[in-house]
Parts: sequence; C-alpha cells; structure tokens
Amino acid sequence: TIVYRAVRNVDQLPVVIKLLKNPYPNFNELVQFRNQYTITKNLNSPLIIQAYSLENYQNGYALIMEDFGGISLQEWAAFKEKKLSLIEFSEVGITLCNALEILYRERIIHKDIKPSNILINPHTKEIKLIDFSIASLLPKETQTLINPNILEGTLAYISPEQTGRMNRGIDYRVDFYSLGVTLYELLTGFLPCEDDDPIGMVHCHIAESP
Repeated sequence: TIVYRAVRNVDQLPVVIKLLKNPYPNFNELVQFRNQYTITKNLNSPLIIQAYSLENYQNGYALIMEDFGGISLQEWAAFKEKKLSLIEFSEVGITLCNALEILYRERIIHKDIKPSNILINPHTKEIKLIDFSIASLLPKETQTLINPNILEGTLAYISPEQTGRMNRGIDYRVDFYSLGVTLYELLTGFLPCEDDDPIGMVHCHIAESP
C-alpha cells in the first residue's frame, strides 16, 4: 500500500489516505483492503484508528482515516535518544493490552499485531492500532497447514497457532502472542525468533525459547 497525509477540503481536517500500490489489484487484495474499513468503521475507541470513509479510486479503493500525528512504534523506538524507560515501556504495554481487550469484546482477531501496525504520537504518547486488512470478525478460526511463505500475518510476530502446525484453532490469544513479541523487541531491541529461512522461523516460534 501507499500512504499519504492530506487535509480534507470540506473541513480542513488532517487525514491519512491509504491506497493500493498495485494499479490492477486482484479480488483478494480488494477484499482485504475493504476489510479494514468494514471492521474499523464501527469501533469507536480512542485506541483504534478511526476510518472516515472508503472511496472508489481508479481500479481499487482509497481508505480515508484520521491523522493524529502518529508514527509507528518501530520509528518511535528508533528515534528516541536514550533507551526506553521502564515506565514508558509499561505505559505502552498496558495501553496495547487495553486495545486488545476492546478487540476481544468485539470478537475481532487482528492477526497482524507488530510495531509497524501500532502508531504512537511522540508528543502526547497517544497510541492507536491500525491495519485490519486480515482481521477476522470471528471468535475462533481453524488454520490449515500451508506454505510458510504465504502465511497470513508477519512471520517474525506470528503465533504458533497461525502457522497451521499446532492442530489448534486461532482465537484472540494469537494477538496477545504477537503483542508479546512486539514488547520483547521494544524492550531488548531484538526479536525472540530470527531466522533467514521461513521454515526455521516457524520452528523457532513453536519449539525454541527466546
């Protein structure tokens, strides 16, 4: 996707515009893109990015969202001049746990919690979850065994259940696993599972200690 910051002409409201990079998106890309709007439009929470509208644009869509001056958690951690304090880390962790509780109450599984899908305003420390493109409006899913190269989610943060190799369904706990990986990386500067080979990465999540 391509993301722009803009100002809405009708009311001078700062907005973010998200577009599909592919000029001729396939059906699955269109469904995933529309999924973001369908799921977030009814989530009226200060911890979830607000979607204003979904507009037809060329062969796809343009998703119009709020702009609260946030940058990714990844960028924020990298830009900080000194290491994250324990208080700052705790505040971020508690806020993100509260955000996942909201999703749990709404029976939503995000399935791609990671630092680049968490925005933080560096001045106010306001935090919001973004990118619900592969999120599910189901309390539980069944995952089948598929090639690690085409797994849903991001391999470095994916839960063992999402790999399809655990013979277990997917529910809200997969998001807490991914949040655990995110907080581990935020605190240590390293991922708990690092491997150049997708199979090795899957094995690490299932069988190895950080």
